[in-house]
Amino acid sequence: MASRLSIRNTKADDGKRIWRLAVDSGRLDVNSSYCYIMLCDYFSDTCFVAEIDGEAAGFVTSFIHPLNPELLFVWQMAVAEEHRGQGIAELLLHHLMESESCKKVRYLETTVSPGNSASRRVLSKLSERIGTSMVISKGYTSALFPEGKHEEEPLIRLGPLQKTSIPTS
Repeated sequence: MASRLSIRNTKADDGKRIWRLAVDSGRLDVNSSYCYIMLCDYFSDTCFVAEIDGEAAGFVTSFIHPLNPELLFVWQMAVAEEHRGQGIAELLLHHLMESESCKKVRYLETTVSPGNSASRRVLSKLSERIGTSMVISKGYTSALFPEGKHEEEPLIRLGPLQKTSIPTS
């Protein structure tokens, strides 16, 4: 039987599955389970889960900047190890960018540590594919994090985005 991929907005009860994906990713700063439940509930219009045959295969959490409706900040994105390399991260971002909630979005921002090469590749590929710039700037230095034990988190900005520039496949 062929596997079926579906992508949908999150609900509060997706929080624990998304938390588990974040933990298992080995690449993300894991937030409290409460944080994921809250994101999946309060920001469900800009948070998506990818499922294969009903099992969580990946997620993206994000929000529209409260003072700038043209700016989308991607908080986290992860794909389960057994589903990596299948384009699920790109599909999640495409789904997000094409959602009704993002119709005014012209810029996508996120912070990605230098050690997270997979996320950097996804963003670079997306930037090339839609023909927009990807600019990396200072973001958050390691000194901002407790005890200075955290990698810096440079800010990555894609844009300007145009709805007609986001391919469907």
